[in-house]
Amino acid sequence: MTAAGGSALDRLLRPFTVVRDGEGPTALLLTGNVFLLLTAYYVIKPVREALILAASGAEVKSYAAGGQALLLLLLVPLYGRLADRLPRRRLLNAVTGFFVACLAAFYLLAGAGVRVGIPFFLWVGIFNLMIVAQFWSFANDLYSREQGERLFPIVAFGASLGAVLGSGVAGALIPVVGVPQLLPVAALLLAAAAALGNLADRRERRRCEAGLPPRFTTAEIPAATGEYLVQEAGGTEQVTVSLAGGPARPGTFRLVFESRYLLGIALLLLVVNWVNTTGEYVLGRTVAAAAEAAVAGGTADGLGVAGFIGRFYSRFFLGVNLAGLLLQLLVVPRLLRLAGVRVAVLVLPAVALLGYALLAFVPLLGVVRWVKTAENATDYSLQNTVRNVLFLPTTREQKYKAKQGIDGVFVRAGDVLSALSVYLGTTVLALGPREFALGNLVLVLAWLALAVGTGRGYARLTGAA
Repeated sequence: MTAAGGSALDRLLRPFTVVRDGEGPTALLLTGNVFLLLTAYYVIKPVREALILAASGAEVKSYAAGGQALLLLLLVPLYGRLADRLPRRRLLNAVTGFFVACLAAFYLLAGAGVRVGIPFFLWVGIFNLMIVAQFWSFANDLYSREQGERLFPIVAFGASLGAVLGSGVAGALIPVVGVPQLLPVAALLLAAAAALGNLADRRERRRCEAGLPPRFTTAEIPAATGEYLVQEAGGTEQVTVSLAGGPARPGTFRLVFESRYLLGIALLLLVVNWVNTTGEYVLGRTVAAAAEAAVAGGTADGLGVAGFIGRFYSRFFLGVNLAGLLLQLLVVPRLLRLAGVRVAVLVLPAVALLGYALLAFVPLLGVVRWVKTAENATDYSLQNTVRNVLFLPTTREQKYKAKQGIDGVFVRAGDVLSALSVYLGTTVLALGPREFALGNLVLVLAWLALAVGTGRGYARLTGAA
């Protein structure tokens, strides 16, 4: 068929990225899958905040964030063992079913008057990291490197859209049905996401594995086989797997530390989150100071401090989400296609470098707002796509096991280091927003070095010039 052929769905997606004949349905199924996952998460987020803040306060919430990192250190290796034993569809369904059951349990406990704020907060942090990382492991497994570079920007648009819609759904439903009643809504969304994932899995197995004996297909082999499944379009299918009874598979963190490429990704994402979380502190501190000044000076339009802050953040989140949507749909596919991964991985640190250099000299609310808008919108769109594209040339074992460790423990370690930096900076060194911006500048230089190295590693694995 010609480039202009294909189904109506293929042609519908082609203005945004290169979609070859027959690729549209799976891309749409994956987009819908991650859309429902992110919608569910943003429906859950207000419930998390309401339960922990109302019962325990902001200080306990801060301490609980550190507890999430400790729990992930225990749970991520357990997930790796599960991936060593279950085929990918059973793995996806088992993990999703577990989280659906947890939502049902929290709903019943909250309805019975049990204080679930702290355990629910811990659970949400684990759920968000593990369920999203699992989805991208699955998407990496379905697509070849060449397909993923073209189609991941479309799939990631579903995540951006789900974040926007989920926030809107939660805001509309809470005044009508109350807070705990959002948990069954999120459970239904998760079940629907799993159904779309099953359809995508069935479709790609039928398309790519039709001529293979069942014992050599992804319907029966464990998700983390440790080998490649070659699915390049037009190429000869060659599958090598490690079946049960073979040597013991390496653990999650051993996979990361034994691979220079994976360790580079892990350190890169750690520093990304460290910089971003510290930047959020700079923004929050600047907004709080501006609110107090506006209320004292009578320029807050009759709002109190809390009202001024709430209005600011509602407008800020709207701007970030809209900018992220536009970047994801219009810029990310073209940037990846024309400039490649080695350039795309450098864009966010370049934005952060310019932004924090500006903040170091002009730490005003308007400047902080637009710097963080640019950083967060690029992070949620381009950087989110690139971080998942980076796993395309890895083995299935690395996709399902190492990715969970990196997206869970290493990313959360960035939050912990940021919290430690803020604690020492405020209680010991008495630093202000300007000094924190300068500290972020130093981290961004390390971030740039890691991004260059990771881009080179990706090019080496893929043979890209």
